[in-house]
Amino acid sequence: MEVRRLSPAAWWRDALAPEWRHRGLDLSKPSPARMYDYYLGGKDNFEVDRVAVEEMHRVIPELFQTARENRAFLGRAVRYIAGRGVRQFIDLGTGLPTQGNVHEIAQQVSGQARVVYVDHDPVVAAHGRALVAEDGSTTIIERDVRDPDEILGHPALKKLVDLREPVAVLFVAVLHFISDTEHAARIVQRFREVMAPGSYLVIAHGTRAAGTAAVSKMTETYDMATEKVSLRDPAEIVRFFDGFDLVEPGAVHLPWWHPEIEPHPEPHPTKWHFGGVARRPAD
Repeated sequence: MEVRRLSPAAWWRDALAPEWRHRGLDLSKPSPARMYDYYLGGKDNFEVDRVAVEEMHRVIPELFQTARENRAFLGRAVRYIAGRGVRQFIDLGTGLPTQGNVHEIAQQVSGQARVVYVDHDPVVAAHGRALVAEDGSTTIIERDVRDPDEILGHPALKKLVDLREPVAVLFVAVLHFISDTEHAARIVQRFREVMAPGSYLVIAHGTRAAGTAAVSKMTETYDMATEKVSLRDPAEIVRFFDGFDLVEPGAVHLPWWHPEIEPHPEPHPTKWHFGGVARRPAD
């Protein structure tokens, strides 16, 4: 008897769609986490996600490259911070697991590194729990970044992270899904308040620097997704670092942030994402 082999995406859709719908997940709309998975060549996405991405790709030919640049920046930032002795990481809006996850990079530098992943997408949480099931130094919390006190007070975070010690808090490709009316600045401020001196804040954020047509298409596409996008200008992004000292070369377009740490093969860097790394000084 011939056995029909399902792709990973089809397997998830057929096997788990009833559960996701029961939990209130709208599978008729593209998801930023699954779209990002598709950008990076992953398999854990649905047709609705792929269609949305390909429609954008027709207008934004560098779309997949921008995702790779964003992911490469995350890896360089984690490697830089772990190399300076920080052993605690909180990755907010983590997205679906892929190559170069935070705990893998941090633990390459130090086996004592501990990582808490946070995402409110139940598909992401399910994948994350499978990834870290046997790893006592890593966990995932299914919470919304828009509620920082729920995250900071979560028992799983308290088990792994001691906020009296330096910690790295990562907002990589998540703040542009939180609008000003949802108090993006206040959310970042809440995390900054509880971070001990010597802690690091990492931000990577989509900008409006890529041109009107590209920005309009991206905004239009995400307006139909489960999360709308709020691209910001570089000056607005820099303000998220208030009170912290930016690590050289400061806030820049991501391909220009310490490329020597792990050279990226992209021949023509883009200006889609902007951000940097900042350290909380001694009080």
